[in-house]
Amino acid sequence: MAPQLWLLRHGEAVPHDSKPDPEREVTARGERQALAAGSALARLGVELHACYTSPRLRARQTAELACQALGVEPIVERSVDSGFDHDDAIALLRAHGDDARVLVVGHEPDFSQIVHDLTGASVDFKKGGVA
Repeated sequence: MAPQLWLLRHGEAVPHDSKPDPEREVTARGERQALAAGSALARLGVELHACYTSPRLRARQTAELACQALGVEPIVERSVDSGFDHDDAIALLRAHGDDARVLVVGHEPDFSQIVHDLTGASVDFKKGGVA
């Protein structure tokens, strides 16, 4: 099987001016987005080797909620914070072998750039969106 990189943007979070950025938590809507993303991946039959998440609270919460349906524990990975790129994504995949299936939970604009770098596609990566 070919390697699979799944990207999940964190769910909706409280406003930027409400607290320091790393401490912004997901809203009730963000929780629903995370649960829906995990459920959708499970219904597609996605079986993961690993899930990596940004250390920011909203990403960690999204990963924890999404992974409930996926049977994997999220791992906090500092490289998934700001500046995560194509090379970082490939390194996470390669750490799990040739048939790796990895979910990464993080942020924009990093994720839309990775999709572009890997596929040439331009995407509007919404909160709670999966690619």
